Parts: sequence; C-alpha cells; structure tokens
Amino acid sequence: MLEVRNLNVFYGKLQIIWNLSMQIGNESVGLFGPNGAGKTTLINTILGLIRPASGDVLLDGESIVRMETDKIIKHGIMIVPQERELFPMMTVLENLRTGCAYIPRAKKKYQERLEYVFAMFPILKERLDQPAGSMSGGQQRMVAIARALMGDPKVLILDEPSGGLQPSIVTEVFHRLKEIKKDVSILVTEQNVRQALKAIDRGYILEDGRIALTDTACNLAGNDHIRKSYLGI
Repeated sequence: MLEVRNLNVFYGKLQIIWNLSMQIGNESVGLFGPNGAGKTTLINTILGLIRPASGDVLLDGESIVRMETDKIIKHGIMIVPQERELFPMMTVLENLRTGCAYIPRAKKKYQERLEYVFAMFPILKERLDQPAGSMSGGQQRMVAIARALMGDPKVLILDEPSGGLQPSIVTEVFHRLKEIKKDVSILVTEQNVRQALKAIDRGYILEDGRIALTDTACNLAGNDHIRKSYLGI
C-alpha cells in the first residue's frame, strides 16, 4: 500500500500542497485536477524529487519520504512519464531491459517479467528489434508502460497516459490498465477524466493543492461538480 500522510510542500515560500493525505491499496486510483492544482508536485514528492516541509510517504508501512529516488524505485514505485522518455535509437527489447537493469529482484525475474509484458502488449513481441523512436505514439506509450512493468513494481504511477494519442489508442491503453491493476497498484493522473473513470476504482480531485473530493469512480462520474467541471456535461 502507498500512503501519503498530512503532506505539506513548498516551492520557496509558496505552498503548493496543503496537509494532503491519500492512500492506494490493491486498486487503481485516479488523481484529477486543473493545471496548477499540484498533481505533478505530489508525484515528484512521492518519487523523492521534492522534499516536503512536513508529512510522510509510506510504502507498505515503511517511510520513504527521505529516501533518494533510486532507492524509492528499488523499493517498488515506478513511473511512466508523460513524455515517455524512451531511448529512441535503442530497440524495443533494449528499452525493456533498462526497466529492470538496476532492480535486483526484477533482474532475477527477467524472463518472467518479459513474458508478462508480452501478454499485456503482444505487439511488442513482434517489434523487439525495432528502434523505439520509429514506432507510433501509441506503440511508444506501450513500450514506456512495459518498461516500467519490467521493474516489477508494487505501485505504478502513470502521468497523463492518454496525452497525444488518438482516441482508439487511448481506449486500448486504458483497457490494458484494467488488466495491469490486477497485479499492481496504480496511480494515474489524467486530463481525459471521462476515459479514466472507466478504468479506475477510486479517484481524488485535487484543487489548489488540497483534496477537494474523493469517491468511487462510479460516484465521481455522477457527481454534478465533476460532470460540469471535468466532463463538460
């Protein structure tokens, strides 16, 4: 379980996150909010890229808030960044290998993890020798998710996974997330709230650095504020 407790985060003298608490168990959780709400700051704090002024972040009951990012990753939190950040000249297989290269437990299960990502994204098995940079945007997104899964994560964070993708690919990506959440806890930030609500179990609405609302995906989809502000209904 990933748990955030009473987190307060500043940039200089400007407070971005205000006494924020949330948790993610064996489920898929969405984090929604307008630009500037603090979503990226929260993710960067979880990953150890930003030190909070106060509060804690725990993974399976162990505090990770003062750990370096590489240790947090080894403990089991992986991120799929919005920009994918693949190695474009390297093949699909070479990119996948980087996902477990520095994680001892994942390296021991390399073949098992490889078969797992092939089951999730069969097209990657057909494109192993293709340079990742020559693939379509949707296929590159699949490589990025698969690379993170190669690290055998306990928690997978996805930052705007639908960004820049055509609608049919967005649908496929979120369909895969439904399968992945059976094995990995997922935290996803997404502007396409309508699509994300179909794939997650619960969601948090972040506004001005505070949790404004949290509920099941079903209830959020029927909430008048969410329908008006995020779904355009």
